[in-house]
Amino acid sequence: MRIWRNKRYWIVGASAGLGKAVATEISKTGATVILSARDEAALHDLATTLPGPSIVIPMDVSDPESVAKAAIRADSPDGLVYLAGVYWPMPASEFDGSKAAAMLDINLTGAARVLGHVLPQMIARDNGHIVFTGSLSGFRGLPRASGYGASKAGMMSMAETLYADLRNTGVDVQLVNPGFVKSRLTEKNDFAMPMIMEADEAARLFVDHMQGRDFARNFPRSFAALFRLSQFLPNWVYYRLFR
Repeated sequence: MRIWRNKRYWIVGASAGLGKAVATEISKTGATVILSARDEAALHDLATTLPGPSIVIPMDVSDPESVAKAAIRADSPDGLVYLAGVYWPMPASEFDGSKAAAMLDINLTGAARVLGHVLPQMIARDNGHIVFTGSLSGFRGLPRASGYGASKAGMMSMAETLYADLRNTGVDVQLVNPGFVKSRLTEKNDFAMPMIMEADEAARLFVDHMQGRDFARNFPRSFAALFRLSQFLPNWVYYRLFR
């Protein structure tokens, strides 16, 4: 089990949805949570409901200056959990370059901006905990996910690479790949979302994974198994099944 008391965890993307629920679960462990997102009012509202201590640091992960100022205020956190994300369903026939770029920037490049300030400090002291949020949609290309799926596949690859580089050090790297989680993002979908989960339920699985030392966790388990299996299917079979 991980020791949480007297630790400081920076939760990026804490204002709503899964990020808000994960911040609440981590607060229950006794750790101090540093809450970041663009919506400062929502962060303060969340802070009043948490069982443990919290610090509110508004931040826009798309703005390097905002990230740099927030990192100074966060002051070498023990852990970083990156949950910031934006999403629009996007079939190729309705491809929107600005929305695709925003998904890549917030969901993936934003994580790199934050890591640029936090990771060197963790490596220098040989201690830290980094948790990335991927997605089952990142395992293989899906219809209508040209921007979101690419951002999550990139996030998963970055997590895997950092884990490979840091696995024999004091810096732990973990990856969580959820399926559908009820949020303002999934409300944009007009298609069936199998095994969709409430944010609180997903957050409990998320933080349960953080308690251990295993690298990756995919959930819901049976739905995740389908995506894992899909990686081994020939193209002609896969694209018939997932059209």
